[in-house]
Amino acid sequence: MSQPQYHQPYGYGQQSPYPPQPYPYQQPSPYGYLPAEHPQGTTILVLGIVGFFVFPCGIVAWYMGNKAMKEIQASGIRYGNESNVNIGRILGMVTTILGIVGVALALAYVVFWFVLMFGMMASVTATY
Repeated sequence: MSQPQYHQPYGYGQQSPYPPQPYPYQQPSPYGYLPAEHPQGTTILVLGIVGFFVFPCGIVAWYMGNKAMKEIQASGIRYGNESNVNIGRILGMVTTILGIVGVALALAYVVFWFVLMFGMMASVTATY
């Protein structure tokens, strides 16, 4: 009866007898630590906040936020600043909608005053 062959440790410079195994999934981060950050996360958040004061920044934040969220979902990686991207995107949506409503109200105000002024001028010229 022969003895079973046990694996002997391989020395320096020798190849491992076992083939390398690919990692089928990403290891969970210990203690909730999220190591990676999306490179545009802070920019999107700042543009979303500045959008309250400068209308086009909200549009840019909305666009960049949607693009970054698609990248995050496609990569499958949990980013540490994913909430910044999402908050900036939502602020971009809110500021864009508020800006559109503001522009529409301003145009309605201007049209109202033009109609009022032309109506007053028409009534003044009709009396003479």
